[in-house]
Formats: sequence, structure tokens, C-alpha cells
Amino acid sequence: MTTNDSPVLRVAGRPVGRYVTRPELPARFSPRPYLHPVTTLAGTAVTELSPADHPHHLGVGVAVPDVEGHNFWGGRTFVRDQGPTELDNHGAQRHSSFQLRDPDGFVEELRWVASGAELLRERRTVAAGELTDTAWALDFTFSLTNVTSGLISIGSPDTNGRPGAAYGGFFWRARKEREAPHVFTADHEGEERVHGTRADWLALAGSTWTLVLAGATDGTRQDPWFVRTAEYPGVGSSLASGERLPIEPGDTVVRRVVTVVADGPLSRDEAAALVRKAVTR
Repeated sequence: MTTNDSPVLRVAGRPVGRYVTRPELPARFSPRPYLHPVTTLAGTAVTELSPADHPHHLGVGVAVPDVEGHNFWGGRTFVRDQGPTELDNHGAQRHSSFQLRDPDGFVEELRWVASGAELLRERRTVAAGELTDTAWALDFTFSLTNVTSGLISIGSPDTNGRPGAAYGGFFWRARKEREAPHVFTADHEGEERVHGTRADWLALAGSTWTLVLAGATDGTRQDPWFVRTAEYPGVGSSLASGERLPIEPGDTVVRRVVTVVADGPLSRDEAAALVRKAVTR
């Protein structure tokens, strides 16, 4: 259940995404705003909400498993030498206001709160635009500012002792189908070869749709890709891989990911051309 304060993104007059600002969710899901459903221009859904395999996966949004020990991802927390553990450490991203709100996008202010204290303040900018008759782009920027008086660091299961699990940041939970989606970059293909790599763009292709994600700033392009296709279809850009990401008091971390949402299959050349158009438009 949600409130009525849920903008619908439109491209060329067609609805392509619903943004839920105040979801009513259990605390262990780390409640946060999300986009779902997101669809292609032909109306094919390319997101999932609270699927059975990971109920805390919420469409498209920002989720971080470790912000100074607080879980803003949902579900269990990976504890070094212990593994995934149920902890009462979940935070919430709380919608404060819209600075701008149009049919094709919005600018939003959010507060990241845990244990009764505000840790981070976020400005989120989301825009949708038409690329072709069969493809559109979702431009998603988030800026996290440390509003405390001390250092805050962002971590992941990878930094906490689980190699290869550097999830946390922008995350897209894609549609689960009978067959696992195909993942590829300009140079590699397959989950094993693409997961954990740095690439200008990454494509995830289902039966009748393709997503092409691209880091649109130098800082974002330095983050490796987190990829799952066999277990479940999901792609993210990792904020903390190998080592924690520190944010000094008053400092801000900015990331921008642009995603092409296309009907049908795309070749490597088509994916590269569309994402170039999306990032530079």
C-alpha cells in the first residue's frame, strides 16, 4: 500500500514508470522510495517489487547495505566471520519534498535515518526522455551529503569479508523470466566475466527487452558493476568494492547512472550507440 504521492513518469505521453515516495514496508526491508513498475515504450515491465527470492528488492532505486553499520539495503546483514545475520540495524530513506516535479522527471530531497538520527541527506534527480520509437532513457543522479559531525563510511558485504558481493548504490531489480537474461559489455559477456568489472556500459537482455546501464560521470565509471543473472536478474553500480567509501562531515558523494530501456534485443553496436545518445542528450 502507498500514499497518493506517487508521480508517474511519462515519455512521449506514455507512462513508463511509477515512483513511490512513501512505501509502507516492514522495517527489515529498509523502507525507501523506488521506481516500479518501469516499462518499455511497448508496455513490457522490466522491474520487480518484493520478489519471493529477495523480498527487500524494490524495483529501481538506491540501496546500501552498510552505512556506518546501518542497513539501508534490507534483509540480513553480512557480518565478518559469521555470515548473513538478522540484525535490528535497518535504516530508512525518508522523502522530504520535491524541489521540482514534471511529467518527465523530478528533483527530490530525502533523509537517510537510522536509530533516530539523520546520517545522510540526499538530493535525487530523475529524468525520462525518448531516444527512438522503441527506446527511452532513465537518467538517475543521487548526491549523498554527510550531515553528522563525524566521518561516515559506506561499506558492502565485500568490504566486510564476502568477496564478490560489493553490492550497494544504484540498483535495478529486473524482471525474472523463465530464462536468465543475457549480460554483456563492449568487451565481455556472461555473468562470470562481467560481474565486478569496470565498463562504460553494461547491457542486460531479457526475452523481449534490453536494459543498457552506463555510468555518466568519471566517479561513477570507476565503480565496478554488480551483476546477477543466474540466481536472479539484477544489476547495480558498486559504491564500496574492496574498501569502504569515506564521507567527511559536510562532504558529498555524487553518482549518475543513465539506463536505456529498449524493446527487443540490441546488438553491441546498437547498445553502444543508444547509450551514447542517452548520456549526451
